[in-house]
Amino acid sequence: MDQQQILSRITAMVEDEKKLRDALAAGEIDGPTEHARLGVLERELDQCWDLLRQRRAKAEFGENPDDARVRLAAEVEGYQS
Repeated sequence: MDQQQILSRITAMVEDEKKLRDALAAGEIDGPTEHARLGVLERELDQCWDLLRQRRAKAEFGENPDDARVRLAAEVEGYQS
């Protein structure tokens, strides 16, 4: 994925997150369902942000940004920006 594709994916996931919160507020889904779905989204968002940071770092230091790879969710969860 290139930078624009990653940013588009992040935007879509943020929109999905908002829809989940709205669905919970409207009583369309229950708390545990929202929590489970948000957990998946948050892990995927962590991975996308990590991939974007890798690409930017590689470009900054003269490396090929296309060499950046998606890391496992367990690796990127809990990173502090």
